[in-house]
Amino acid sequence: METLRRNMWQALNTQEKEALMRKLVHQLPDGMAYKGLETFERFGQRMETGVFTQEGLRFVFVPGDQVTLGWDHWQHGMNEETSTDLLETVSEYGVEDVDSFLASQMSPVREVSIAPMLVECELISLGWIEVSEEEALVQENPDFPSALEQFKQSEIREYELHQQFRLVRQGEDEVRILWFNEGIELEDVVTEEAAAGFGLLTEDEWEYIYGGGCRTLFPWGDSFDYTMRLKHFGSLEGVNELVDESTESDYSLVEEKDDRPYDLELPNFFGVQFVGDPYKYELSLDSAGDVMPKGGDGGSLICGGTGPLVGFLPAAAVYYRDVNASELDWEDLMDAMYYRRVVRLASIHE
Repeated sequence: METLRRNMWQALNTQEKEALMRKLVHQLPDGMAYKGLETFERFGQRMETGVFTQEGLRFVFVPGDQVTLGWDHWQHGMNEETSTDLLETVSEYGVEDVDSFLASQMSPVREVSIAPMLVECELISLGWIEVSEEEALVQENPDFPSALEQFKQSEIREYELHQQFRLVRQGEDEVRILWFNEGIELEDVVTEEAAAGFGLLTEDEWEYIYGGGCRTLFPWGDSFDYTMRLKHFGSLEGVNELVDESTESDYSLVEEKDDRPYDLELPNFFGVQFVGDPYKYELSLDSAGDVMPKGGDGGSLICGGTGPLVGFLPAAAVYYRDVNASELDWEDLMDAMYYRRVVRLASIHE
């Protein structure tokens, strides 16, 4: 059987899928093992797919497809709540044509052929490496020992010395130490992962994995979902009324008592998790092999007080492109950059 497309894969029964997944093993990097089939369902899309692991990290099989990517017009159109919210927000910045504003923020519409691949489910931080206390002390950073001691004695959840080290409280007693990955270049990452049998996502692949080829603004439709729980905002239900009663237009002022996971961080219909935070980026590469950050804008919109709809366009809209990313230094991008590994698959034969 030739390389699998999504419609072919979906038509197979469980036994046929199992057999094909087991045949993939000889193509995969050392230490990667097939664990079985799992079903993922979200945003109206459903996929039963193969799960693989390597050193405790999960990968899923994503079938290929011929898809249209990019955005320049509505598929169904916004509902009244989204339309009103969007117009009121962008009009404060002098935007009169909402559709043109959105289109200018998105990648162009194009037809793309996506090959089948294994995709890492979770993300790896590019700019930060977790180290032990002993490894951190060896770095001989003059600020680290006192900062660590003060952090242990405090009740704060997280502390960072810009592009040097980050301390994160884990439970009541454990402290995670992250060290800035100074000096690493994109070429280093590409070369190192290629030597291990992995590639990095292209922008086309990222948009396909995030939206599944949907033609709507968000993976779930053209209207914003105000029932979500979002990082930096918390649960959105009722938040407008609470904020309107205050003297500030800051959603973060609303006290949150909801402990649900953040919706945009949950696995999607392929079983892949995304960062779900506009302050962060996921690394993808454009057609020239240059950096094309996806899934965020470094917090530019959200920091401007735009609220959850516009503030989360970079993290929620499938085809969003940060038009200002090319102006950022690599070191600045590294600070908030994450990446995932992929294994592009050759044809699968009977």
